[in-house]
Amino acid sequence: MHMQTVTKLTKLLNIKYPIIQAPMFLVSNVAMVTEAMNSGIAGCIPALNYRTLDELRDAIKALKTNRVEGGSFGFNLIVNKSNVKYQSQLKVLCEEGCDFIITSLGSPEETIREAHAVGIKVFCDVTDLHFAKKVERLGADAAIAVNNEAGGHRGNLSPKDLINQLNENLSIPVISAGGVGCKADIDKMLGYGAEGVSVGSPFIASVEANVTEEYKQACVDYGADDIVMTERISGTPCTVINTPYVQKIGTRATWIENVLNKNRKLKKWVKMIRFSIGMKATENAAKKATYKTVWVAGPSIEHTNAILPVREIVKKLVS
Repeated sequence: MHMQTVTKLTKLLNIKYPIIQAPMFLVSNVAMVTEAMNSGIAGCIPALNYRTLDELRDAIKALKTNRVEGGSFGFNLIVNKSNVKYQSQLKVLCEEGCDFIITSLGSPEETIREAHAVGIKVFCDVTDLHFAKKVERLGADAAIAVNNEAGGHRGNLSPKDLINQLNENLSIPVISAGGVGCKADIDKMLGYGAEGVSVGSPFIASVEANVTEEYKQACVDYGADDIVMTERISGTPCTVINTPYVQKIGTRATWIENVLNKNRKLKKWVKMIRFSIGMKATENAAKKATYKTVWVAGPSIEHTNAILPVREIVKKLVS
């Protein structure tokens, strides 16, 4: 039995099923999103997955060529000061065109203004009502409610509480992010009042993902109970698989990191340095199989039992 598919999200993006393949740093790529679109859902890639603006342009062109009826594609922008490429990335997205942009970690004001001028929809990551009201005032097309079951940087509220809170106070659609690994999970989120879901971790173990086989296999071998929070990657708590290496290095920030983080003047710099060191460490883990490996994932890997093509993963989610 296929899911009932008409929601505000399917209408907004003209897709068959109310699912966005979530943007994952160093994991998402053109091949994954192409297969997502071919399967009737939306796909999204972090702009930061591309080193240069030319590579970003090429990716947009490829996705436009691959786009089919019933699928759509977008990019994720980190809109705070730590991403020095943000404005030039936004410019490229607006020049080349895409269906939607998802903003994270900062004020989406400029992104919403520029994107709307060229007909691109903007969805904003939020973890609480305060920020959600802000993005609604700024004109966001939807709020992506990042709950406490999300992979990577997650929120503090349960899916149900966050969706309810936002729905009671917002008039824009709420898309739930976190805790979706199978069709029953999607039905649950839609039942709470979400207009769609953003699904990340189940797609790490896909044939199309460009990460190591070891990373993919870890998503198969480990489950929800093996997900822990670490402060060691970006300075902000982040969910990772509790491998022997993670157990060895620990999950708390070191005393020196704490001292530096408490110093107002240094804080901004430390954040930027941690951000780039963390990005590098994540990159090494994603691209190289060493025992020094930190693999980002969420508890929804519980339902990952094999490395499959994206279209098979979508099929499992919708039927």
